[in-house]
Amino acid sequence: MSIPAELIGYGAAALTTASFFPQAVKTLRSGDTRAISLGMYTLFTCGVTLWTIYGVMAGDGPVIAANVITLLPAAVVLQRKLADQPRKL
Repeated sequence: MSIPAELIGYGAAALTTASFFPQAVKTLRSGDTRAISLGMYTLFTCGVTLWTIYGVMAGDGPVIAANVITLLPAAVVLQRKLADQPRKL
């Protein structure tokens, strides 16, 4: 019995996406972004955006699903982190 590669992809997408949510939910509930690296979150959100574009271009369902689901909370957390940055004059 062989498992279709796409099923493995959806399983991997579900696990990696699910692993992201506890920290995002905690950050959004507490509003505390001090422990979040602006550089890391910027790179992460840009990477998720590019993976989404790649998934659409390649017609890869698991890549699209994982990254679309992850992009929204990642973008919200990044926006909150940017809003918390001290303004430089």
